[in-house]
Amino acid sequence: MIIKHFTDNDLYKFSVMLAIQRLYPWAYVKYEFINRGKTLFPKGFAERLQKEVNAMAKLKMTKTEKSFITQKCYYFDPVFIDFLEGYQYDPEEVKITLENGELKVVVEGYWYRTVLWEVPLMAIISELYFQMTNISPENVEEKAINKALLLKEMEADHSDFGTRRRFSFDVHNRIIACLKEHSGTYFKGTSNVYLAMKYNTTPIGTMPHEWFMFHGAVYGYRAANAKALDAWVDVYQGSLGITLTDTYTTETFFQSFNLKHAKLFDGVRWDSGDPLAYTDNTIRFYEESRIDPLTKTIVYSDSLNLDRIKEIKQYVNGRIHDAYGIGTFFSNDVGAKPLNMVIKLVQVKYDAKNKYQYAVKLSDTPGKNTGNKEEIELIKRTLGIND
Repeated sequence: MIIKHFTDNDLYKFSVMLAIQRLYPWAYVKYEFINRGKTLFPKGFAERLQKEVNAMAKLKMTKTEKSFITQKCYYFDPVFIDFLEGYQYDPEEVKITLENGELKVVVEGYWYRTVLWEVPLMAIISELYFQMTNISPENVEEKAINKALLLKEMEADHSDFGTRRRFSFDVHNRIIACLKEHSGTYFKGTSNVYLAMKYNTTPIGTMPHEWFMFHGAVYGYRAANAKALDAWVDVYQGSLGITLTDTYTTETFFQSFNLKHAKLFDGVRWDSGDPLAYTDNTIRFYEESRIDPLTKTIVYSDSLNLDRIKEIKQYVNGRIHDAYGIGTFFSNDVGAKPLNMVIKLVQVKYDAKNKYQYAVKLSDTPGKNTGNKEEIELIKRTLGIND
């Protein structure tokens, strides 16, 4: 098995799972694998992937994992943690095909259940691909230690966001060990709950784009951001307070980010577009709202490397608290070309009886738009977005 631990998954999948159960237990959804890099997969890949998916049914939360989540994830209620202890993956929710090297993966079922598949599926696809193409990692500790020391020198608060496109679990594990040892207090934690437990650090993460995508599909795109934020607050009452802004572009988000939300949420996450312009726009928004930017945080998380982080940090120049969620650059910078892939929500219905509605994501980088093209054009017209 590539996934050997139930909590070898990102915190945000568990946090949104609770919110779904609390508010939308009848929601039914479909996810699809999107191969942005047009990678061709080797013969037999689908069969190997299916074996790994089938093996996921055997995963169970251990008492040690339960104890860690109870201690660290204080925002999860005991009923939900008990539910996780009894949760079992259902391989029937995942359909896999491979034709002429083109991999197709579709996940379908009740949203509160299928939400956990995305991250481990992507981790399996990545690790399995490198296994079957006989690629070995290089200079794992050397590179990780160097990054940790330079980030420490820059005084850059950083976390690991690398589960989905990691080279392998082993590489990911070794890198977290290096970061924990060499980054000092600037290493704030990892999105991976199991590795957070193993290295006694903080599990990091809040909400995914799919949370906003669902609300856009169900309630309309003008109301999507406000509805999604209100729903999150209803569940978490101020905890897990970093919000994404770019599901339907950041400009649109700030138009609906009211004073209550702006004060209640701890900050925002940059995940597409120009980080320097984003910094200025965010600081301007807080200042115009009479909120001291120094009390808020921007988490930068898109395609980061050391040069990019240095550029952003120098530009921020202490005007707002800056933190860095680093993914592939940590977990798959070992001599291989990382897979350019995502698994995204593509269709939703409020309950299993209704018709599917398209779920789409824009972004501040047009090339990162995902979903039905006609629906994306409809959103642009609805929200007055010009390319």
